[in-house]
Amino acid sequence: MQAYRDRDDGELWRAADTDPEAFGELFERHARAVFAFSARRTGDLALAEDLTSVVFLEAWRRRSSVQLQGTSALPWLLGTANNVARNQRRSLRRHRAALSRMSASVVSASGEEEAIARVDAQRALSVALREIERLPREQREAVTLVLWSGLSYEEAALALAVPVGTVRSRIARARTALEGSLAPQPAITKESS
Repeated sequence: MQAYRDRDDGELWRAADTDPEAFGELFERHARAVFAFSARRTGDLALAEDLTSVVFLEAWRRRSSVQLQGTSALPWLLGTANNVARNQRRSLRRHRAALSRMSASVVSASGEEEAIARVDAQRALSVALREIERLPREQREAVTLVLWSGLSYEEAALALAVPVGTVRSRIARARTALEGSLAPQPAITKESS
């Protein structure tokens, strides 16, 4: 995979049709961003893992038919993640049923620490998501793509299939609506109580 590190996403995307290692490099580059977007979009870390898998399965399935706009696959991947999250119940029903039939694994001591960290992250994410869920759908999508996932306005416009100015106005309206509600709250300590 070292040979692919200096190639842009467009080249890797075209090569993935005949070379699975090129697709593997795309996965390595963008899996974290797709997971983070999905987690922010759904507020559920376990579901975000499922959605990330679905996004890359869809990318693999459509690698021959999709022509990327520009040199990055991330706008297309996040646009797909947005659509998958929007239709999550329908698209993941069979997958969830299969997982529920599998036996539960034993949690190790280090697994307990990881579980506690995940619960804390889940709580913080839930607070932010509750505030963002109050926004209209179009503003929520723009916020998750630009402010949470770090896409440029242009990349978000590609992912949402809207003009760049529309993304800018949605972000501005969302910032106004969220002003102050997502500011970090001071921790409650014995001294302050």
